[in-house]
Amino acid sequence: MKTKHELELADVKAIAAAAEAEALKNNWPVTISIVDDGGHLLLLQRMDGAAPISAHIAPAKARSAAVGRKDTKAFEDMINNGRTAFLSAPFVDGLLEGGVAIVKDGQVLGAVGVSGVKANEDAQVAKAGIAALGL
Repeated sequence: MKTKHELELADVKAIAAAAEAEALKNNWPVTISIVDDGGHLLLLQRMDGAAPISAHIAPAKARSAAVGRKDTKAFEDMINNGRTAFLSAPFVDGLLEGGVAIVKDGQVLGAVGVSGVKANEDAQVAKAGIAALGL
């Protein structure tokens, strides 16, 4: 039997605070979403000035990274390199960069999805949040 790590509320709050700090530092109005390993929403935070649609895109990115067990940039790259059939994959609708898996000891604990600025900037905010866990 395996031991399974999981995110606790304190972890979620730490991720959210660090991600928000990164966004504020860069003056980026974004929505931050955190999900567990099954893609279930743990936190959604839409910052002042973030576009309303970002509240739909951020959780989709997080969910796709969590259930896909990899950062969404990999999915975007796969599609951009011609594997468009992947667009029909079920339960992965956030196939844009900005969803980052939270990994500890090779195990995906969940993911952070960010939407509101350029894709690489969304990913930067998500990674800054995850860095707060010191994994």
